[in-house]
Amino acid sequence: MPESFTVGLLIVVVLAVIFDYINGFHDTANAIATSVATRALRPQVAVAMAAAFNFIGAFAGTAVATTIGKGLVDEQTTTQAIVAAALIGAITWNLMTWWWSLPSSSSHALIGGLLGATIIAAGTGALRMDGIVDKVLIPMVTSPIVGFVGALLLMVLLAWIFKGAPRKPMARLFRRLQVLSAGYMAFAHGSNDAQKTMGIITLALFSAGAIGSIEVPTWVIVVAATALSLGTAVGGWRIMRTMGHRVAELEPVHGFAAEATAATVLVGTAHFGMPVSTTHVISSAIMGVGTSQGLRAVRWGVARNILVAWVLTIPAAALIAASSWVVIHSLDLVH
Repeated sequence: MPESFTVGLLIVVVLAVIFDYINGFHDTANAIATSVATRALRPQVAVAMAAAFNFIGAFAGTAVATTIGKGLVDEQTTTQAIVAAALIGAITWNLMTWWWSLPSSSSHALIGGLLGATIIAAGTGALRMDGIVDKVLIPMVTSPIVGFVGALLLMVLLAWIFKGAPRKPMARLFRRLQVLSAGYMAFAHGSNDAQKTMGIITLALFSAGAIGSIEVPTWVIVVAATALSLGTAVGGWRIMRTMGHRVAELEPVHGFAAEATAATVLVGTAHFGMPVSTTHVISSAIMGVGTSQGLRAVRWGVARNILVAWVLTIPAAALIAASSWVVIHSLDLVH
């Protein structure tokens, strides 16, 4: 870490690590719920594998981190107080939805927190609306649709390919394939979600003058990867039940299709620097494979509750972050 660390900057980095750790156990379900639900993997093995591939995925690139660092708000107006408030907003909302067993988006909680803190501190003029629209709002709508439709079409294709195949041998085959798709999903989760913490730490370093540009230092990548993978290793069992059992009844072929589709969407969006929601994409993919069995195969009441959490996440995290900034600023806790 740089020698120019101040107490305020250290507090912000610690908050970022806490957010990343919570992100890990909050979003464990995204990577492994379907594999556990279909009994392709034992829970302990699934969690360990997810933690390992989360760590590896974090080193896949920094395009999403760059978007968080300078693509959504004017980094010249950002202060450590803004970053601290953004993280408090995201952490608070993540813990609330974890307690309610709702698979909300950690990504959108962080983005909402950053936008809310920036607006209250620097005004709407500090927002980069082109980046918000192109990198957040459009992908926020389109990525779940692609996940839903892609998973549905993949299930239709697999049903056609394996039409008439004995059920038990097919289940054994896809349980083995699900080990691969679960690893792929965990890698994709790491490649997308760890970068958001990298971006917010880099933004804090830049605002404190510890670095001269929004370029992610190597130590930040290592810290973010480690915190996310440790959080994943703890496991988010409350949300896992919702993702794995309450949205739709899954067999191994469904789990494979949902994971493979969602992971592909996430890897693609990470490549283009779009901080999309892992939760949104895998939830939609699960709904897509469930719909392949008929509309009644999906528990739309549970899906509606998840949708409500999606809609509320950005404004709720923004409001909490804005309130946090007022407190931080009035007490002069972080400069």
